[in-house]
Formats: sequence, structure tokens, C-alpha cells
Amino acid sequence: MSRYRSLDEIFDEEDEFGLLEIRQRASASATPDTRNVEIVAQVNAFWERHGRLPDDNSLDLEEMKLGTIWRSIRTSPSAAMAAADRNGLLGGDKASAPDRSVSALAKPEPSWRDEPGEDDVPASLDDIFDDDDEEVSEAVTTLRHVTPSAEREKPSHRADMFPCPDFGQFEQGFADMQARLESGERMVSPIQDGQELRVHEGDYLIHRGLLAYIAEKTELSRRGGKPDHRLRIIFSNGMENDPLVSSLRKALATDRTARYVHRPGMGPLDPEWQEDALELTGTIYVARSKSTRPEIAEVRNILHKIGVTSQDVRRRVADARNDATFLLADVDIVATYELKNLSRTKIESLLHRFFDVARPSGLVITDRFGKRVHPREWFYVLPEHVAEAVKLIANGTLHEHRYDPAEQRIVRAG
Repeated sequence: MSRYRSLDEIFDEEDEFGLLEIRQRASASATPDTRNVEIVAQVNAFWERHGRLPDDNSLDLEEMKLGTIWRSIRTSPSAAMAAADRNGLLGGDKASAPDRSVSALAKPEPSWRDEPGEDDVPASLDDIFDDDDEEVSEAVTTLRHVTPSAEREKPSHRADMFPCPDFGQFEQGFADMQARLESGERMVSPIQDGQELRVHEGDYLIHRGLLAYIAEKTELSRRGGKPDHRLRIIFSNGMENDPLVSSLRKALATDRTARYVHRPGMGPLDPEWQEDALELTGTIYVARSKSTRPEIAEVRNILHKIGVTSQDVRRRVADARNDATFLLADVDIVATYELKNLSRTKIESLLHRFFDVARPSGLVITDRFGKRVHPREWFYVLPEHVAEAVKLIANGTLHEHRYDPAEQRIVRAG
């Protein structure tokens, strides 16, 4: 590294970075007229670039500054300013103004800073509306990408009453329960306002003057962040419907005659539990979605729903397009397996736990009300995998096996 013995040696070196370059500042003694001449030159250059004067209301800061200064100096131009005005923007050279009259150019644009004239102030609302000649864009008055209020208020699924096709299975149960109520063997209690009624399969209720039997409590979904189940309710007049638990609670809260029929004991310890429950039958079904959503359509051949129902499978999936648990789309039933003397709830839970490793982690459906639903009954499995699992359940050996998602087959555990 070289060492310097004096400042002269330093200054004699080449100034590679221009550190010693002296830049002259504008003279502080410059007159206002000199600065005005510079502004006139800048405005003329702006005119030549843009074909217009700078706007003192512009969103561009530099243009706004130039336009504001020009607005203040143009009314009393000096000889030097007129000499610098090569385009006649000050009105001194009318012939040089390109394709416009100088008077039109010199007339200042209206500004929000100006005080309105007396003729510009409306005297009434009628004056405002009568003078409104501007066309209003359709985008201002037309709602798009917004669901009309009438459709928002319409529920995605109506749990209407319809004839029960297998009412013969339940008819004797209603007759026996009616006899127990009349004899006092079973007690009823009114459903209190605000009471969060817990509903279980096999429960009896009195609703709208009819005995109602909870035949099935099926697919779990989430609405408003809370778990909700679809029910199958059979009525003593031979009709049935399929509301959500939350909808049933609301209906019971508005029915002053609604009653809950108490069980005489605690669950399976009750000797009459099996007499009140529907015979342990049902159907395991495997469904494939017909959804056109790209993330579902591209995996539809390996993505299947495993469900269990006590009713006719076709009836269960008839309203799939309005049910978030069916991905808000129709489905194809690709396989069914009959149950006999087995608890539907336990079998469904067993199958879901067995195939849990093949459950999609990011499957989310947004319903028509904007609520996010996480369907929990869809798995990346094939129908033959479910068929094999059903056989292992029938043999009592399912616990000795596990599903391997990497190999996509059922293997021996351990």
C-alpha cells in the first residue's frame, strides 16, 4: 500500500470517483424573473412532450408542483418570460400555439381549490338531479359476484317430510312406546328454552303431536365451527325427514308441545335398550364424486367416500349436490356391503380409523354461505380395499392388519 508524504501528492493522483469534483450551485442572488424564465422553459418542454399544460391537480408530485407555479406566474409575464415562451403559451405569440387558440390555452383549468361561483351552487336536490347529465357506469348500480339476499336466505338443503319406505320396521316400536307412555312406564319432560338437547340413535321425542324416532345419526360436518350431524327421523304417522341436529333443536325450541321421552336406565345396562333400538342392520357404501372441481376431478378414481346408512343408499345420496359431506356434488355408488347384527356407528368408526392414514389432509369445501367444511369420510382408497376390510371385520381379524398407503394395500400389522 503506497504512502503519501504530502497533500499535493494526494491531489496529483487521478480522481477516479470524482470525489474532488466541484459542482457549482445555483446563485443565491438569482432574481425571481430568472426563476420564472426557467419555469416558462420547463412548461414549454412539458407541452412539447405531452401536448398539454401541467395539471396543478395531478397525482404526480412534480407535475403538480410545476402546474401550481405556472398558474401563479402566467398572469403577469415579463419580457424575459415572453422571450422564453417559444410555444406562445403565455399568449404572446398566437400563431405559434399548435392547433389551439392561445386564449383557450391561457384559460386556467378549474380546480377544487377555487371558490365555486353563485351559479354553480345548487339551490335544492332537484337542481342536483336535474343537472346530472353524466352517465353512471353499470358497474356502480349492478351487483356482481354477490349472492342475492333471497338466495342467501334459502337453505342449501330442505329437510322436507316424505313417506317412509320401510315404515314396517318401525311401526311395532311406535305401538310399544305408545303403550309404555300410557301406562307410565316411560316419562316425558318439556324441552326448555336454551337447552342443548343431546340426540342419540334410538331416542324418542314428541314433536308436533307425533312420536318421533331417531333412527340414524350419520355424517359429521362442521357449520360455524361447531360439529353437526345429519339425522334420519321416523314419525308415527309413516313420514320421515332428515334434518341436521342444529335444525332439529331450533324446531323443538319453537314447538311448545315438544317433549323428550326418557330412557328408564343408562345405555346398554338398560334391559329394554335393544327393544327400543332399531334392529342392528344397515349398508356400507363406497361413493365416487362427480365433482368438476379440478382438485377433485383429477383424483376421482382413487378418492372415495366410505359411509354407513340404515336407509336406502339411493335415498341417502339423492341430495348429495347440496350436502358438503358429499363435496357439494352428485356421486356414483361403486360398492355396497350389507350389515347384520352389527352397530352401524361402530362399523363406520372402525373403517374410518383403519383407513385414517389415507385420509386427505387438505380437503376443504366452502359452502354457498362461505363456511369452510372439512369432510372427514373421504379416503385415497380403492373399492377393493374396502371390500377386503369388510371381510376382515366379518372374520374378526381387522385388528391384525393395517392399511399401507405407500404400497396401497392391506398388510399384516407388526
